[in-house]
Amino acid sequence: MSYPQPGEPAPAFEMQADDGRLFSRDSLLGQRYVLYFYPKDDTPGCTAQACGLRDAWDAVSATGVEIFGVSPDTVKSHGKFRDKYQLRHPLLSDEGHRTAEAYGTWVEKSYLGRTYKGTERTTFVIGPGGQVEHVFPRVKATEHVDRLLEVLSS
Repeated sequence: MSYPQPGEPAPAFEMQADDGRLFSRDSLLGQRYVLYFYPKDDTPGCTAQACGLRDAWDAVSATGVEIFGVSPDTVKSHGKFRDKYQLRHPLLSDEGHRTAEAYGTWVEKSYLGRTYKGTERTTFVIGPGGQVEHVFPRVKATEHVDRLLEVLSS
């Protein structure tokens, strides 16, 4: 499966945030937002990525774009992760990885000679009309916020 491309409609989703709120593509129509898919709460790369957003929060929030982190972790895990690192953006639980599959980020991975399915670190900017505006495939955790701000600020 491939990613939805710029100009294409963003795949539908509905996920619960770490604070219990429900978000869906339909509930976000009319506003520009970001879905960034990451593998796992409280791991080194994912923590660097999330804390990069936190540390640049003034610049991120100045864009007026809502940011959502998405992983297959539970709502409870997301809450602990968000509290531990004082993250400022909602984390959405994709426990059944349906949304990751729809966005093409649920892929075969390998580590130490073992293959498994998991989330690929990829970010999507979604426009107010529900279309994909930009895709950052396999983005590096430490470069994520800078690349995102370049697009959101333009």
